[in-house]
Amino acid sequence: MSENQANPASDGDDRPTISQPTTPAPSDPSGAWQPSYYGQVWANAPGAPGAPNPPGAPNAPGAPNAPGALGQPAHPATTGTWRKAAVATVAGAAIALTAGGVGGFVGYALHPDDSPLQSTTSASKNAAPVVDRSSLATIAASVQPTVVVVETGSGEGSGVIVSADGYIVTNNHVVESASGGSVKVTFNSGKQVSAKVVGTDPETDLAVVKADATGLTYASWGNSDDVQVGDTVLAIGSPLGLQGSVTAGIVSALHRTIAVGGDQQSPFDPGSARTTIGDAIQTDAPINPGNSGGALVNMKGEVVGINSAIATSGSNGNIGVGFAISANRAKAVTDQIIKGGKVSHPYLGISVGNAQNGGAQIQSVEPGSPAAKAGLQVGDVVTKVDNRTIAGQEDLVGAIQSSTVGSQLALTVVRDGSERTITATVGEQP
Repeated sequence: MSENQANPASDGDDRPTISQPTTPAPSDPSGAWQPSYYGQVWANAPGAPGAPNPPGAPNAPGAPNAPGALGQPAHPATTGTWRKAAVATVAGAAIALTAGGVGGFVGYALHPDDSPLQSTTSASKNAAPVVDRSSLATIAASVQPTVVVVETGSGEGSGVIVSADGYIVTNNHVVESASGGSVKVTFNSGKQVSAKVVGTDPETDLAVVKADATGLTYASWGNSDDVQVGDTVLAIGSPLGLQGSVTAGIVSALHRTIAVGGDQQSPFDPGSARTTIGDAIQTDAPINPGNSGGALVNMKGEVVGINSAIATSGSNGNIGVGFAISANRAKAVTDQIIKGGKVSHPYLGISVGNAQNGGAQIQSVEPGSPAAKAGLQVGDVVTKVDNRTIAGQEDLVGAIQSSTVGSQLALTVVRDGSERTITATVGEQP
């Protein structure tokens, strides 16, 4: 199995699947929902199930999620198929992040440049008193102007403004159906402008668009390495076409590996895998179709993740298991795209499987690859990468995918019954 393939499950596996939450536009005269990236929201069409909805609002019933599919929550356009994924937990320690004193830090997270395209509201307006969470209204009101709707004509998703001159990060699956690389961006004020797709990276499901606007308030990136399980987070986007929606929850897990697949029926079939996202943040903040490409923010109002996928189990919406691309990875890819450079992806040159007693067993080593140069061999069982425990192949995939080209990984390996540490320098995927 290659580094970017999910562990296949046996027939009859009833685990939830992963799909991208985008909302596609109706593809037939009846206005019925069609399967698409989970997170894209289609505008309500006359006669569509669930009508009436406010003009331009996406149809809720029948949202584009395949039954039992894990989807990526985005508000992007879709091609009519669900991208599915398998999930595996990666054990690993995270640096603690202080959750208190939220209100005092919001000013550092945002860059308040006046713009007629954006509007702000008073955070103190009838804010509901909640125990130790009274600052959530302040954070939401401050971040909402930086989150937009991205429409392609066949669907829509969310995006996050990352510069005053109009650069916006979103999911690749939100814009991949854009005709001529052109999309429409709607700001929280309701005003719309045209935008061009600057670049995409399907491997990480990220994309950057450039809106025709200046003087924008933009969001600040947080350090996703500082995120801790239990931290309060907000998910902001346009679920089901409801622009500017805010949901709250906690970080429920870290270091998830999400293998986002193609059109094949089994989301655990490695043959259907298209993208493997390592080091994803799991949250129980409700994420639904249309949230894809939106922001997952911490209590400082900083973006710690880009919402990209959700797990569903025989339903069309949130079941409390959502996934976001870590901010550190998203920022690195976004910066490379904006600079016009090639997006680099980490590579060791091995294929792996699950070892019988835990760990990831190396099944093949590419000649001349970083793994070969480091001395890794077929049959080696990797049980740890740096300080991260490797329980199976998905953990190792995640550890590699979350590394950077040129960095060194200390792999704890069991060979012929004895344990050793092998240091490998991460290469760039050819």
